Amino acid sequence: MINRTLRALRGLQNQLKSAEAERKFSGKFSFSTLADVFSNNGRSLTCGGIASSVVSVRRVESSTSAFPASHHNHKPGLGGENQSHDFSARSRHYSAFLAEVEEEPDFKGLETEFPCLLKNPSSGPEPEYEKVVSGFKTFEYNYPFETKLNGGVIPELTIAYETWGQLNERRDNAVLVHAGLSASSHARSHADNPKPGWWEKFVGPGCAVDTDRFYVICTNSLGGCYGTTGPSSINPLTGKRYATTFPLITVDDMVQAQFLLLDYLGIKTLHASVGSSLGGMCSLTACVQQPGRVGRLVSISACAQSHPASIAMRYIQRKSIMTDPNWNKGHYYNGSYPKMGMKLAREIATLTYRSGPEWNQRFGRKRMDDSPLSLCPSYLIESYLDYQGESFCNKYDPNSLLYISKAMDMYEVAEDFNNVHEALCRIKSPVLVIGAKTDILFPIWQQRELAQLLKQSGNDAVTFYELDSLYGHDTFLLDLNGVGTAVKGFLETDQSEKGRARIQKDRT
Repeated sequence: MINRTLRALRGLQNQLKSAEAERKFSGKFSFSTLADVFSNNGRSLTCGGIASSVVSVRRVESSTSAFPASHHNHKPGLGGENQSHDFSARSRHYSAFLAEVEEEPDFKGLETEFPCLLKNPSSGPEPEYEKVVSGFKTFEYNYPFETKLNGGVIPELTIAYETWGQLNERRDNAVLVHAGLSASSHARSHADNPKPGWWEKFVGPGCAVDTDRFYVICTNSLGGCYGTTGPSSINPLTGKRYATTFPLITVDDMVQAQFLLLDYLGIKTLHASVGSSLGGMCSLTACVQQPGRVGRLVSISACAQSHPASIAMRYIQRKSIMTDPNWNKGHYYNGSYPKMGMKLAREIATLTYRSGPEWNQRFGRKRMDDSPLSLCPSYLIESYLDYQGESFCNKYDPNSLLYISKAMDMYEVAEDFNNVHEALCRIKSPVLVIGAKTDILFPIWQQRELAQLLKQSGNDAVTFYELDSLYGHDTFLLDLNGVGTAVKGFLETDQSEKGRARIQKDRT
């Protein structure tokens, strides 16, 4: 204590070597005398608060009464009673001096109450995602389903699906809509489930995917949690949920399961395969797997192979879940739910789904209110992310997110071929590729690259659109004008060459 105080005093003495400082503090006290007080004849002095009071010395303008002039010039003796008396007197003078000094607080911290309470964010366009537990049909495949990796086998398979429109007599007007990572089979509302679907404005009478013309099918992907077999399903051989004993799955497995459903429905050829994000991967894979069964291909905000940046973004989401103690290695179904991990994963995902320009326009640097700043969220964008995480975390199974996001990471359309051209040259049908310039999860260059690769592989019926939408990756869910118009025109335009234009071409 004494040594620390001496060091503080000497440090202060060094700061007072300027002429003005010496003048200001003249007549107050002698630093050498104070040092002597604390070290005289090896004795110690306990003086609570000395160290914290040193900084207050600067604020004293006159305190000569605390240290009489005789003490200013005093020279310590060599020992004996006079020295002891001298020491006691100086100690009393210094204590009196400290009592007169107005002490200045040297700490003031935050007074934040945890947990932080947030308000709902300002309104804006958002996708429609609901926890779907009914209103879908199921196809039961009562045979072992072999997965692509590690020799995995699922004893039996259930595929949840929903349909809109009517299948014509030729059974060739079916459009298969592939869902994204966390979407269900509920793309559009209907009598059995009147809630809005995740592609509500794009599917329906007169819409981009016109149910007056087409028989529209949408499935819940393999590995999902909305009716299709996934980690949360019961393993019929054990009577328990699969959890993380569920086999690792790929996009190829998802598409293979969908073709089993098409076989069950008696549909040999699709009018079109339409998908966005994960669905765009599935749509492309369907054409490569069975090119003779797909009439047209629509791939929106997808790619030919996952990029390291996208893999990294999904990895952090998975890590958020897997480091939640309640995750329990995936076996949480009869225990505590890993809510915090799932919530954080969704907040991270939201960063990849939207764009900086949209958030700048929508939120800017606006604060939630005028309360004092603290470690709790202060800005509207923080409140928005918290709301997205909170509203989604209980709607989707964390293990499904792990499995399906991993399948997206592993995606490479040419994996089973010598090169990408060998894979894509199998696609002979017309192709529509759409991307958004503000997408950071699947950057626009990936869609541009896919369109170029298709053309280089011999397909001369490739259409490519770059959209200026603000909504980033979520453009496929929100931009009805850009995405909807392009899809509708592509699906309904007669791609065959006939009539006057064909005759003129033949004459040349």
